[in-house]
Amino acid sequence: MVFSTLTADRERGFLDGQFLIAMPGMADSNFHRTVIYVCAHSPAGAMGFIINRSQPVSFADVLQHLKLIDRQDAIMLPERARDFPIQCGGPVESGRGFVLHSDDYLSDSSIPVSDDISLTATLDIVRAISAGRGPRRATMMLGYAGWGAGQLEAEIAGNGWLNCPASEDLIFDRGLDSKYERALARMGVSPAMLSMDAGHA
Repeated sequence: MVFSTLTADRERGFLDGQFLIAMPGMADSNFHRTVIYVCAHSPAGAMGFIINRSQPVSFADVLQHLKLIDRQDAIMLPERARDFPIQCGGPVESGRGFVLHSDDYLSDSSIPVSDDISLTATLDIVRAISAGRGPRRATMMLGYAGWGAGQLEAEIAGNGWLNCPASEDLIFDRGLDSKYERALARMGVSPAMLSMDAGHA
């Protein structure tokens, strides 16, 4: 899986830093009306995070699960930490947390995804956020979306996805319910314009 090769010195693929927007004919219900931010794309496969699906857990729940705080400590968290967004990043390893964040926070384990956005999947960033010392913009993703070699390219060719350059504002925007329409609007497309079937010349 490409996730294991997601390193700071990797060569970026042509879909790195792109949005994938699910087409209406998307067969996999895991990805119905999703917008995915691609973090790594190579001949080995691809990985990314759904950016418009909520998760029914709070940051305090995550901290308690990791045994970083107890229930009584939860009310003492800084307001920004109490309100820190947790989202469903995808169906793969859904119990594992990843933090997508602005590049003003870096640790030894942070991996640059684009010129402005990094990914950190270690406890140091969770501790920093809980103490109010985290990055300016960030969201935690539980799980990720992954594709094997050639799989994503085949899905794009089969009219499963549209792709376009990502927007940092849209990645970190808290209005999840309207992200699908807004991502399409960046391409000048409305949902009503999308066909359920692949178009072939």
